[in-house]
Order: sequence, then C-alpha cells, then structure tokens
Amino acid sequence: MKALLLDLDDTLLDYSGGAEHCWTEACRAVAGTLDLVRLVEALTVSRRSFWDDPERQRRERVNMLRAWTQIAARALEAYGAPAPGLAAAIAAEFSARRRAVMALFPEALACLGVLRAAGVPLGLVTNGDATEQRWKIERCALAPFFGAIVIEGEVGAGKPDAIVYRTALKALGVAPGPDVWMVGDHLEFDVAGAQRLGLHGVWMDRAGAGLPAEATVRPDRIVRALDEVVRAFATISP
Repeated sequence: MKALLLDLDDTLLDYSGGAEHCWTEACRAVAGTLDLVRLVEALTVSRRSFWDDPERQRRERVNMLRAWTQIAARALEAYGAPAPGLAAAIAAEFSARRRAVMALFPEALACLGVLRAAGVPLGLVTNGDATEQRWKIERCALAPFFGAIVIEGEVGAGKPDAIVYRTALKALGVAPGPDVWMVGDHLEFDVAGAQRLGLHGVWMDRAGAGLPAEATVRPDRIVRALDEVVRAFATISP
C-alpha cells in the first residue's frame, strides 16, 4: 500500500445515522402547528426525489443548507402549506441537530493513528459543501492525520472525476496505481471512479448488506470497518 485515500461521510464519520430522527425533531421544534406524521412523510418523499436526480445532487450538494431548505419547501408544498420562511427554519433546525449528533465511527481515530505511525501517506477525499465538510474535519480533529484533504466545494470538482484523486495523490507525491487504495461507501464515487484511474477500490459496507443485486461495480475488496484495512495493510506490508 503506497498510499491510502479515504472518503469522509459514512466511511470515517457516521453521517447518515440519526438523520431521520433529526428531521422529525426539527419539524416538531419549529412546525408544531402542522401534523407531524404527515409532514415527516412528505419530507421522506421529498428527500428521496431530491437526491435521486444525479444532476441535481451534483449541483446542490455543495450548499447543503440550501438543499435542505429546498427539500423542506417541497415537503411543505406537498403537505398543502407552502411557507418559505418555515422551510428555512426547518432546514436550519435540522442542520443544528445533525451537527450535534455527528460522530466518528468508534475505530476511526485509532486506525488513522496506526496508519499514520506506519508512514502510510493518507488523503481525505470528500464530495460536498466546503463549509460543512471543513466543520466536520475540524470538529473531529482529522486534519493532522492527512497529507492531503480534497473537498469538492473547494476544488470545484467531485468524485468520481479523475482530477479529484489526482489532486490528492499529487499533494501526497504518489503516482496512481494499484498500490494506492481508495476506501469509501459509495460504489460509483469511491470504487468505480478510483478503479478507472487504476487504483485499488475498496467498498466500505458497514451494514454488511453485500453488493446490491443491480450493482455493476465490482470492488477489489469489501470491508465493514476501517480496522479491516489496517489488518490488510499489516498483511501486505514488508
């Protein structure tokens, strides 16, 4: 392993855990006059349709507060009570609640420490909003572990574009190749995109659900936690 690139959300950081609860509690806090069950149901549909559009996802994920406000606005319209001010309030409350509960996965810091101590060049490669991603990195004290941090909202490109991986590797002083591993939870962004550049694509399947039946991407390796990557490194290192 000449270098290791890592995704952030749902790879190092538990990003999706608690999202449903945070939406529900945000609605309860600022939209108490509306039927909570109906509004949360509308939000579920709105969130799914909003992010299922690949082009909209690419465009909107670099400004998450704006995206959450749009999602809430669509839900309120579907509910039958359009209110731009309330949509913004729901989004802001949701953002605050998400920040309060976000945390690294239990093994993350220890594993990063082992890899860093072993001299493995580490790069953090994440899509999304520059402000949100930097806040997560700072809150979790991740920056000292990484020789390269590439954030979509800062560089103007996101995974699976090759320029993203190349930018990280250039900062690390490492050439692309099968001895560079990219680990992440998204089959296209973290595995297929990396493989197209000749990297070793590792899929983080924390739930242990296995590859979806319709998946066309074939990871070089599947792991359920970062300590499996550390064990693999110990096996292959001289």
